[in-house]
Amino acid sequence: MATQIAQIRVAQGWLRRFQHQSSSLGGLTATFAAYLPDSSEARKLPALYYLSGLTCTDENFSQKAGAFQAACDNNVILILPDTSPRGAGVEGEDESYDFGSGAGFYLDATQPKWSKFYNMYNYVVLELPELVSGFLPVTGRKAITGHSMGGHGALTIGLKNPDSYTSVSAFSPICNPMECPWGQKAFTGYLGEDKQAWKQYDATELIKAYKGRDLHILIDQGNDDNFLKGDVNQLLPVNLLTAAAESKVPVTLRMQAGYDHSYYFISSFIGEHIRYHAQFLHA
Repeated sequence: MATQIAQIRVAQGWLRRFQHQSSSLGGLTATFAAYLPDSSEARKLPALYYLSGLTCTDENFSQKAGAFQAACDNNVILILPDTSPRGAGVEGEDESYDFGSGAGFYLDATQPKWSKFYNMYNYVVLELPELVSGFLPVTGRKAITGHSMGGHGALTIGLKNPDSYTSVSAFSPICNPMECPWGQKAFTGYLGEDKQAWKQYDATELIKAYKGRDLHILIDQGNDDNFLKGDVNQLLPVNLLTAAAESKVPVTLRMQAGYDHSYYFISSFIGEHIRYHAQFLHA
C-alpha cells in the first residue's frame, strides 16, 4: 500500500503524492503523484498516465504543465510516476543527466549492474497500475502520454501493450533511440551491446512489426526544438512516421511552428491531449 506524503488543492480536485516500496525497483521507495478531480468522489474515472523526460521527477509536470483544469473538465485522473529509481547506490548512476538517476528510459535493464533496480518498464506497465487500482477510484480504462524520454516510453509501452491503453500520445518523443546518442548511451548501459535486444524499446522498430489495433497515436513536435534541429537530432520523428506509413499504422504527427522542447510547449497543448484521450477513455 502507498503512503500519502502531500496533498495540494488545485482546480476542482486534489493533487496527492504517494510513496511505496517498489518490487520492480529492487525494494526502493518510489514516489508518484495522482490528480483526482472532485468528480472522482462520486464515481470511478479513467486514468491518463504521463511519463516525464530526462532529469524530471513527478513534480515537473505538476508544477509546469497546467493540466489540472483539463483533467477536471474531462473527468480524467492523472497518474504521474517518477523517471527512475532513486537511491539505488549503483556506481555511476549520478554522473550524467542522461543515464542513471532521472533517466530510466522506461525499460527493464538486463545488465547485472543495473538489473536489480532499473526496471521502469515493469513498474509503469504492471506494478503501478495494480497499486493504483487497489486504492484510487479508477476504472480499468487508461491511456498514456509523455514528453521526450517519456514520449519514447509512452510510444513503446503502448505499442507493446495495445490492449492495455485506449490511446497514446507524445510530446517531442525520442522516436528512434537506436539511432540517436541519448538512446545509444542508455541502451548500451542498461541492455548491453546486442542491438537486437534494443529493438523492443524502440518505437520505430516496434511500429515496423506492429499488428495490433489502432492506438490513435498523436504526436506533437515543436519545429524550433533544439534537440530536433541542433547539431544532433535526438528525436527523429520522420523515421517513425516513415516506418508507420510503410506498415500502414495510423500516426498523426503535428509539427507546431515556433515551439521548443520545454514545458512552455507542453502547457500549450496538454489540454488538447487530455481532451483527445478522454474521447477514447469514456467511449
